[in-house]
Amino acid sequence: MNQWITIRGRRHSFQLDRRTVLMIILLAAANLAAVVICVGLGSKTISPAGVIRALLGIGDSSDSMIIFSLRMPRVLIAVMVGSALAVSGALLQGIVRNPLTSPDIIGITGGASLGTVVFILYFSHLSIRFMPLSAVIGAFAAAFLIYLFAYRRGITPLRLVLIGIGMATALTAVTYMLILTASFTPTAVAVKAFTFMTGSIFGVSWEKDVATLLPWIIVLFPIALIYARHLNVQELGDEVATSVGSSVHVKRTILLIISVALAGAAVAIGGAINFIGLMAPHIARRLVGPSYGGVIPVSALIGSLVLLLSDLVARIAFIPLDIPAGVFTAAIGAPFFIYLLYRHRNGS
Repeated sequence: MNQWITIRGRRHSFQLDRRTVLMIILLAAANLAAVVICVGLGSKTISPAGVIRALLGIGDSSDSMIIFSLRMPRVLIAVMVGSALAVSGALLQGIVRNPLTSPDIIGITGGASLGTVVFILYFSHLSIRFMPLSAVIGAFAAAFLIYLFAYRRGITPLRLVLIGIGMATALTAVTYMLILTASFTPTAVAVKAFTFMTGSIFGVSWEKDVATLLPWIIVLFPIALIYARHLNVQELGDEVATSVGSSVHVKRTILLIISVALAGAAVAIGGAINFIGLMAPHIARRLVGPSYGGVIPVSALIGSLVLLLSDLVARIAFIPLDIPAGVFTAAIGAPFFIYLLYRHRNGS
């Protein structure tokens, strides 16, 4: 018999069973260990004890400089981008009740990428703090087009996925064409745009990237947790959800806005990193069951861990080259997507 832990706010509450709480603790510990390892490994290796001493402010000054100036911003961005993409994917799968859905599969990431590349090419003279806004606008534009083309007396999951895959391909093609035809663009800016399209967190900094993405995470994550219980109700179907007093369309719209905003903000900083939003929710449901009160935080921790480890391999496996982390997430995620397509080949 499951024992439940209830987390209460002023107006909202949700329950987590003890298995979910244990899984959250274990994944949080795994993330913490991965952070220590990722911060310590590189062209100069710093022992875990040295990393911990530096984090506590009592370490060697050269180690502290390497950790805080060069490696820690990249590690924190990996944590935030990975968790944001994972939560976005979990919300999206709950909204459309389709396990094959994720922001990159159905084109939302493509829209965010297009918005960001437009900003890089044409508005780079503005503050970088406007870049997530440009990505979010592109993500919402893509979501609107997908909905428009997929709607035909309602939206079926299969039609949404097929339209989304086509839209993602088209948006990627438009983005690359924009980069190649912008003859006025300096070579360094074009290289930055191409690297962005692969998905990379190379060269991030505290001021430009961590400080830009952090407010989006702080605001949107708690709202996603608050509205998680509405996804549980909607899993029963719109009629049942309406009969128990849930404002289905209003809540669904809010959840969609949160999902698209998280994906857009993450893509603006980390680039077009694919498949985390698809893989993390599936793994989370295997670990803690279907309740979104547990799926969302566990997905966030899994997404964070996947991107941390992918970026670690990208950074140290081919020294002195720094391979984009998106190469490794795609190498893992593409076979996973094929497996899901095979598994659900007879479903709708």
